[in-house]
Amino acid sequence: MSAASRAPQRSKPRIRSRRAALTGAAATAALLLSACGSGGTAGGGGDTNFVLGKDGISTVAKGKRSALPDLSGETVDGGQLDVGSFKGKVVVLNVWGSWCAPCRAEAPNFEKVHQDLKADGVQFVGINTRDNGTDKALAFEKQQGVTYPSLYDPTGKLMLRFEKGTLNPQAIPSTLVIDREGKIAARSLAALSEDKLRKMIAPVLAEK
Repeated sequence: MSAASRAPQRSKPRIRSRRAALTGAAATAALLLSACGSGGTAGGGGDTNFVLGKDGISTVAKGKRSALPDLSGETVDGGQLDVGSFKGKVVVLNVWGSWCAPCRAEAPNFEKVHQDLKADGVQFVGINTRDNGTDKALAFEKQQGVTYPSLYDPTGKLMLRFEKGTLNPQAIPSTLVIDREGKIAARSLAALSEDKLRKMIAPVLAEK
């Protein structure tokens, strides 16, 4: 066999390694494909059990909801946070980036509703993503007056923990409402006005 014909065989392990790395990168890239867009209507595959309303908000009936995955780690201000510790409260989970114009537009709405509803047992939590370093994220929070905590997730690893078929975040911004049992009740894949955010939270807050 000639040296030329043997060359491709020697390169196969390197090719396989490169393909594996590209596959992992593609998984993260696919999650963030709709970044800073208007959102979409996809449900993540499988039997989703959700209903997509005319307002673009997807909801799941009580008893058919999926549990929130483990979302814990470092916050943008260097603290530690476990979203699971808020079980018993209604949690509003917002995925955002300092570079995202729709995120900037909706941030004041989120802070206002957070202040209005925290006494009623509603906890707001952010997931900051695709910011390389926390400086810009901290500046965003200061500029927008955001006082609730945000997990720091620059590569989207936390979002990849959501199972297929659940109301997983598929765009930036994305917003989820988590019921008192720690299950995903509603999702929006677009920036929210104050009115629409309140309407998204209200049915879950009213549940007994």
